[in-house]
Amino acid sequence: MNVEVTPLPGIGVRKEFSLARGRRRIGIIDHKDGSIDLILSKSDNPDVTEQIPLSAHEAAVLANLLGAPQLVAQLREEHREFDGVTTRQLQVRKGSPFDGRPLRDTEMRTRTKTSIVAVMRAGNPIPSPGPEFLFTAGDLLIVVGTTQGLDAAAAILTDG
Repeated sequence: MNVEVTPLPGIGVRKEFSLARGRRRIGIIDHKDGSIDLILSKSDNPDVTEQIPLSAHEAAVLANLLGAPQLVAQLREEHREFDGVTTRQLQVRKGSPFDGRPLRDTEMRTRTKTSIVAVMRAGNPIPSPGPEFLFTAGDLLIVVGTTQGLDAAAAILTDG
C-alpha cells in the first residue's frame, strides 16, 4: 500500500492512502502544534475531504483500536496449535490500581500464570515489557494464558 506524504508549509504533514474499494482516500494531517486531524475523502470526489479534529487522547484511542486487533490476531494464529492457550486484550482503565505503577507490582505471572507479551500505547506496540514498565491509563495489554488465567488477570487490573 502506498502512503502519500505531503508537506503542508506552516501547517504540518498530510499522510494518506487510497482505500482498496472505490475512489476514497483516508489519512491524517499531523499539525506542527501536535494536533491531529483525521481526513476522509468524499465518495464521489477523492479530492474533497472531510476533516475531523482529534484530541491527543482520541488519536491514541483510535490508534489502539486499529493496531491492537491485528497484533492479537497474529498472536492467536501463532498459538492456535497449543490447546488451552489463548490471547486477550486487557485495558488499564483510568482508576485502575495499576495506573502509573510498574508491571512488577501486578505479580501477574505468579498470580495468574499469564504473560503480558506486549502493550499497545497510543497505537505503538511495546513488545515484551519488563518488570519496571510503568502502566498508563488507556494502555492495551496483550496477554497470553489460559482462559481462567486471563479472567484472573482482568480482575487484578480492575481490583488490584
